Amino acid sequence: MPLTESPDCDLVLYTHPWSRGQIARWMLEETGAPYRQVVLDYASTMKAAPYLAVNPMGKVPAVVHGGQVVTECAAICAYLADAFPAAGLAPPTAQRASYYRWLFFAAGPLEAAVVNRTLGVHPDERQQRMVGYGSYERVVEVLAAAVAGTTYLGGPAFSAADVYVGSHLIWGMQFGTLPRRAEFEDYAARLTQRPAYQAAKAIDMALGAELAAPG
Repeated sequence: MPLTESPDCDLVLYTHPWSRGQIARWMLEETGAPYRQVVLDYASTMKAAPYLAVNPMGKVPAVVHGGQVVTECAAICAYLADAFPAAGLAPPTAQRASYYRWLFFAAGPLEAAVVNRTLGVHPDERQQRMVGYGSYERVVEVLAAAVAGTTYLGGPAFSAADVYVGSHLIWGMQFGTLPRRAEFEDYAARLTQRPAYQAAKAIDMALGAELAAPG
């Protein structure tokens, strides 16, 4: 397991087990690189000066690698794929069209559509021309067609794009913000069988249970 408590490790994950930090942890586990974690609390350390010096947004996750700070989950996934090329988590540069397309489709239209719908924001026909995602229904149909037409989204092999898009789908179906369509469930099933996904999930589940324990 790559997770280490060594203070000398130059790859650090700032996270909370009930956050998007789960995406970054899965990606870290896929790289196989040793890393250490700093677990933050929503009400205190996440908004305190030491962490705000890392990420002024006061949000997790953030990754610090050799002194370089990376925030935003899509950026973290893309960065780690390039930082650890031996893991094979990004296609060759000349073959990254689909990889970039779906990685940032999830970071843009998908997340915006899901968040707006959850908040009760439903753009009318005129407003749909203004927002990048158009409509929630269109985003769902486009993504369903994408995952139904291929084993992996970034090319013939699993990649960081699958970590990021797959996390959205797994999370969305679990909490009802995305429908349980056969295309989504089949795609998610392929991803959740991966040893790195299961290892990352086990770490966060154990950490969550520890934080919830009395005392």
